[in-house]
Amino acid sequence: MAKLPLNFSLALLSSLILAFCIHLGILNTLNLPLWGNLIVLSYLLNFVLALAIFLGLYFLRNRLGNSMGFLFMAGSLLKFVVFFLVFYPVYKSDGTTQGIEFAAFFVPYAIALVLETYFTSKMLKNLGGK
Repeated sequence: MAKLPLNFSLALLSSLILAFCIHLGILNTLNLPLWGNLIVLSYLLNFVLALAIFLGLYFLRNRLGNSMGFLFMAGSLLKFVVFFLVFYPVYKSDGTTQGIEFAAFFVPYAIALVLETYFTSKMLKNLGGK
């Protein structure tokens, strides 16, 4: 189980880098701006937040094992707060949120969430096996 944080970090980093490259490729193919819509900040913040939330859960797993679900949901709440403080004002500045703006945030968010959920469930499964 000691390898779990490293495995999560590597899976998260490699998945987000791959998604970022594909995302840029799609934007390029569609002749859309590559570096607009806070895309770099979105991928970076989603990486940092997912990593911080997972590591927090990992290091608190023995002390707060019964509260892990609530802590996981609190991490999701934190991500939404960051979205509404950092991204939403920029995306709504023209009066509407476009699909490419939504994708710039949601693609890395969804990837990070899926990996967080998968690795957190593995962690909880190992906790139950003590």
